[in-house]
Amino acid sequence: MQLTGWLLLACAAAYAIKLAGYLVPPRWLENARMTRVAGTLTIGLLASLTAMNTFGSGAGLALDARLGALLVAGVALWLRAPFLLVVVVGAAAAALLRWMGVG
Repeated sequence: MQLTGWLLLACAAAYAIKLAGYLVPPRWLENARMTRVAGTLTIGLLASLTAMNTFGSGAGLALDARLGALLVAGVALWLRAPFLLVVVVGAAAAALLRWMGVG
């Protein structure tokens, strides 16, 4: 199958999964346990996405300026800086580390 066919198939599958969410009975969604599970899944997915984008490079592991930027942004979050400042400080740290030749 051509790449376009696979892409259209993936789009149709994603749309069908989204549409299936409307078929879930409302009483399932009002359950307190389901709310906790949904919140936990969201945190887990965000953490895994952050880890993959920080340490992943193709099929291998990369320790470069992205790791330093994540650490600096983490410190800014720990110091309770506003989110926009966290993003700017992390980007500046990545730029500085890349300028210094790290990664």
